Amino acid sequence: MRRAWLLTLPCLVLFGCDSTEHQAKPEPASASATAKVEVGAPPRFLRGPTGGADISSFVREKLTEANAAQKAGKGGYTRVLVYVGATWCEPCQYFHQAVTEGKLDRELQGVTFVEFDLDQDRDALASAGYASRMIPLFALPDAAGRGTEQRISGSIKGPGATANILPRLDKLLAGEPVN
Repeated sequence: MRRAWLLTLPCLVLFGCDSTEHQAKPEPASASATAKVEVGAPPRFLRGPTGGADISSFVREKLTEANAAQKAGKGGYTRVLVYVGATWCEPCQYFHQAVTEGKLDRELQGVTFVEFDLDQDRDALASAGYASRMIPLFALPDAAGRGTEQRISGSIKGPGATANILPRLDKLLAGEPVN
């Protein structure tokens, strides 16, 4: 046993660990992680009317404002989507948090999400053409403020929900077919 120890000791001295050499070194931050993004109009949630109020006229008003901003060419909030979520909806919570924390400022610049809660606004949403079997629901309104078939709904649960929603949302906003 003593002989084995005597043979091992020189190996440890020659090939031993340097306390600084193998410590985890912080990886340099990528340019996109550290760069400040100038965002003129970060995405925002705007609570729609509650208590059975007319959803379509409210959405139509927001569309009119967005169209005026677009025509003026000054940027700002130029796109409107109706967003339906619920407090118990996990993907809704992840997406909402990502937007409010500024994590999607670049990707969703200029988007106003007219926000509704499925549990509070179910009947008014259905009357305005925004009924859906799954949430979160993102729907493009028509010129009258009513829901269209241009929509996406549902997502996976967990922290990957936003990553699941974003590519489909990009297609929806670009007017591309979403499946």
